[in-house]
Amino acid sequence: MSTTDTDSAAGKAAENAAENAAEQTADGGAGAEERELGAAGSQLSTAPVEELSVPSLGPLGWARWFWRQLTSMRVALLLLFLLSLGSIPGSLIPQTSIDQLKVQDFKDKHPTLTPVYEKLQLFHVYSSVWFSAIYILLFISLIGCIVPRTWQFVGQLRGRPPAAPRRLTRLPAYTTWRSDAEPEKVLEAAQRIMKRRRFRSRITGSAVAAEKGYLREVGNLLFHTALIVLLVSFAAGQLWKTEGSSLITEGGGFSNSLTQYDDIKTGQLFKSEDLAPFSFQLDRFHATYERSGPQMRTPRTFRADVTYWDGVDGPARKTSIKVNDPLEIQNYKVYLLNHGYSPVVTVRDGQGNVVHKGPVVGLPIDGANLTESMVIKLGDYRDKNGKRDQVAYQGQFLPTWVRSKGMFSQFPALDNPALVLTAYHGSLGIDGGTPQSVYQLDKSRMRQYREADGKTKFARALAPGDTMKLPGGEGSLTFDGVKSWASFQISHKPGDQTALLGAVGALVGLVGSLFIQRRRIWIRAVKGSDGATVVEMAGLGRSEYAKLPEELGDLAVRLQTDAPPTAEPEDGTDEDGPKAASTPGDTEEPAHPADPAEGASA
Repeated sequence: MSTTDTDSAAGKAAENAAENAAEQTADGGAGAEERELGAAGSQLSTAPVEELSVPSLGPLGWARWFWRQLTSMRVALLLLFLLSLGSIPGSLIPQTSIDQLKVQDFKDKHPTLTPVYEKLQLFHVYSSVWFSAIYILLFISLIGCIVPRTWQFVGQLRGRPPAAPRRLTRLPAYTTWRSDAEPEKVLEAAQRIMKRRRFRSRITGSAVAAEKGYLREVGNLLFHTALIVLLVSFAAGQLWKTEGSSLITEGGGFSNSLTQYDDIKTGQLFKSEDLAPFSFQLDRFHATYERSGPQMRTPRTFRADVTYWDGVDGPARKTSIKVNDPLEIQNYKVYLLNHGYSPVVTVRDGQGNVVHKGPVVGLPIDGANLTESMVIKLGDYRDKNGKRDQVAYQGQFLPTWVRSKGMFSQFPALDNPALVLTAYHGSLGIDGGTPQSVYQLDKSRMRQYREADGKTKFARALAPGDTMKLPGGEGSLTFDGVKSWASFQISHKPGDQTALLGAVGALVGLVGSLFIQRRRIWIRAVKGSDGATVVEMAGLGRSEYAKLPEELGDLAVRLQTDAPPTAEPEDGTDEDGPKAASTPGDTEEPAHPADPAEGASA
């Protein structure tokens, strides 16, 4: 068919418009780039291809559509964001699994909000239905996202770099020059250079195809796999966890059984037989304090010397437990939490029989100076006539007592220990079977002892070695001395070590996916019409890679050692530069030369 000048001009204008549109959209999306470059621009990522077609009607079609949405990366990120938002109420609102007393106090102070929070399960966020749903959906989404991408990436590793596209000038980074070297020698030299730079390369036709940066996708897959490891670890830690506390006085011990814990919290799948057999004994507690300056009363030495046994028949070993330096035994960690004093007393009834002898643990009421509230309950007691009675002693223990400063200790060390007590008799209320706190005294059915005049309330301040006698010969209490006590937290979370590995893996994968760039480079060498070899180099990155032209220029300089540039022929130049050699079926416009030493032209 013949063509007119108008047709030629229109065709050329259409061709130029198409070329300009392709150039404008090259950076706007992978789809346009892949259509332009063909196989050379495909599979630089293992992300699943977005399909715009509407799924067919019917349960199967909608199920496939839902699965594709759930396993997309954007939904995984959305679920991860929702999981982070869901953790905020668990940090701001007291949780039943952590502190039931704080939860009850919150309910008492906020009677209006309490019903709303209970319906939303905000007092036990991490075991709520909605938090668990987000958790499980995120878990499924990550697995459904990683598995197909992993298989696709394995397929890419088994494959080879794609052949060079027909028009290398279309690529983001491009350079060319002419050389007297033979094309075969140029390609062999190019392949050696690319292998030295750790590119996967092959010679296909008249070009060398090379690819590098596979670890970027490895980092991406590692990051998402590490997230799954973290999710599984946290779930295991919550389901099988054991966390409790125990207060031990010097000379006392702890055995890892349920009865030895003062309080304990366990996971939903925990069983009592899961407790590992070990025990330890508090030999001595050492504490020293700063005595002057702005840090007065600050602990300088805070150490618990213990003897522990690993297993039922394990040998005795000695060690020290410090703050942030726990005892680790059978995947359990024993942390040192607090310290106080236990006055050692001997109590005799009205007939002189010893009804109590040993240390008494108090309730700290002054954290800085360790003033403690003391209660001693004696349910089996006899007065001087042999009649059964119930007696209680109540008061305070002060490590450093200054009489003129009131009933509070002035320093946490045992500088001037004093035990200030009064006594009651009557009914303790323990016969009804209702449990009571050992630190509190119900005085509703008890009477306080009085002095001989019958009016003054009975009370005494005792130093170590002193004895207080009840009025009328009803009994006595002797302050024998003071021992230290320490409270320990015994914690076991089976997923901690795995979670640490997952966190490290996530960081390594994130660094790899951010700083490693996936790119492809092609080197073409063909004979020109004048007999000289035209060398073309071009590069393509998965994403915007600012150093790609610089890297391409560096490779070009290296290749020019084996393929030195030659002068352009006079008859092969025009105002647009020398003409590039064409490949079979290629009708592209002449390429513009670029000095490789100055970097590739973009």
